[in-house]
Amino acid sequence: MFDNKILMITGGTGSFGNAVLNRFLNSNLREIRIFSRDEKKQDDMRKRYENPKLKFYIGDVRDYHSVLNAVRGSDFIYHAAALKQVPSCEFHPMEAVKTNVMGTENVLEAAINCGVKRVVCLSTDKAVYPINAMGISKAMMEKVLVAKSRSSNSTVICGTRYGNVMASRGSVIPLFTNQIREGQPITITDPNMTRFMMTLDDAVDLVLYAFEHGNPGEIFVQKAPAATIETLAKALTGLLGVHDHPINVIGTRHGEKLYEVLLSREEMVAAQDLGGYYRVPPDLRDLNYGKFVEQGEIKISESTDYNSHNTTRLDVEGMRALLMKLRFIHALVKGDHIEPEE
Repeated sequence: MFDNKILMITGGTGSFGNAVLNRFLNSNLREIRIFSRDEKKQDDMRKRYENPKLKFYIGDVRDYHSVLNAVRGSDFIYHAAALKQVPSCEFHPMEAVKTNVMGTENVLEAAINCGVKRVVCLSTDKAVYPINAMGISKAMMEKVLVAKSRSSNSTVICGTRYGNVMASRGSVIPLFTNQIREGQPITITDPNMTRFMMTLDDAVDLVLYAFEHGNPGEIFVQKAPAATIETLAKALTGLLGVHDHPINVIGTRHGEKLYEVLLSREEMVAAQDLGGYYRVPPDLRDLNYGKFVEQGEIKISESTDYNSHNTTRLDVEGMRALLMKLRFIHALVKGDHIEPEE
């Protein structure tokens, strides 16, 4: 599938882009294009990898022409560019719209016009029953994805949706570890708050699965365990040998939920259980609803959703085992210091 092909990654200097590079740099891909607006991070990546297979494009998904310039000649696209921080999107909601919604429309329009074979768009659990600007913008991104997939002809457009990616840039695990190392109290919003826990390798696996198996408009979800924030904090302090490290509860931040949802009740009705994944098909009906009466009424689901409160719950030992899969944490436990995933 990848032999002698060109892969473009939007937001390629972020955590996901680096994880994809670690997986694919030695593959048979002919070229990997990194598209982002941060020239410093691009220069850092260029020096870190020193690989002629990597090509760097400065641009912004908000600017269609800069996207088009990078897309031309690409075979595949992983669309990871996004504004992801919930509080900052709450204060600047239109910025979230410009990047997450309009930026996605630009990427997909350029992909269709340039004959790209496949595009996988990365979404988040916050898009399900959204209450914050980031989640609402990602929910709209998914709607754009499905709408574009209806008329994309030869370009297959599908998506993935996942929860917290552990130790990624801006996430809570690097924050907690820095607070511990600097002798500051760990700041917890709500001890009972639950979040899905995934490693970056899990996130890349999910995108690869969607890439290989996705049909137009489908969204893939990986089953994942969850833990309370208190459990995460206890697991970290235990691994780093500071069991009695002080913890301050600072209260829920702007736009945060007590728990996150990966599949809505309505989606669970149609979702296909693939073992480690769920496949959510698009609603392929058109607006002529009357002609579907003969096929039976489509009913609203009365089933439960799939959320971080009702999935497999990790205890402290389980959380510690999962944390030890992270290179960043493994090094800290050994007494070394490396930066978390970029």
